[in-house]
Amino acid sequence: MIESTGTWRKSSYSGTESDCVELAWADTSLLVRDSKHPEGPTLELPTPTLIAFAQRTR
Repeated sequence: MIESTGTWRKSSYSGTESDCVELAWADTSLLVRDSKHPEGPTLELPTPTLIAFAQRTR
């Protein structure tokens, strides 16, 4: 399992719901996980990938 260097966060729009996606920063990437299954798989998005994605979605 990939460890985050910070705190897992979810959108404030989620309220008290647990059916959401959580995000956390690792050293050089963003980690994504399902809040219902925090011990489950984690998607790792390297920083260059995030930058490229953000530039293409504007």
